[in-house]
This record gives sequence, C-alpha cells and structure tokens, in this order.
Amino acid sequence: MGDEILFYDTLREGLWVALIVSLPILVVALLAGLLVGLFQALTSIQELTLTFVPKLGAIVVTFWLSMGFMTQTLVTFFQERLVPLIIGG
Repeated sequence: MGDEILFYDTLREGLWVALIVSLPILVVALLAGLLVGLFQALTSIQELTLTFVPKLGAIVVTFWLSMGFMTQTLVTFFQERLVPLIIGG
C-alpha cells in the first residue's frame, strides 16, 4: 500500500513539473498563433508559411529565454524526488 501511494504521488508530482516546464512555450505558441490568425483574417492573406515561421520563432526564443528555469525545475525535481527513490531513501 505504501509503495503504491509513493508511486502515484511521484507520478502526480512529475506530471505537475512537466506542466510547469511546458507552460511558457505553450502559452507563447497559443498567443503567436492567435496573433498570426488575427493578422491573416484582417488582411485576407492565407499563406501557410506565415502561420508556421512566426510561431516557430516565438517558440525558439521562449525556449531559449526559459531554459534556465526549465533546467532548474527539472534538476530540483530529480534531486529532491527521484534520486532518493533510486538510492532507496
């Protein structure tokens, strides 16, 4: 019973960390897509690369800017939660 609780608690925390780490990129991709879609609707330009390139650029810039936060969050999760489980603590 205790092992199942520990497993599901670790899984829940891992999913929460995954959500926190991916949230900046997802929000920027959503906003970039919304802005490009609005621009396309206002100008009647229906170019496929117009939706892809700005969104990709925004995602790359956001990933580069939030890389330190992502790394620190994942390292903290591994050090505080997974490593003690691996070594039997």
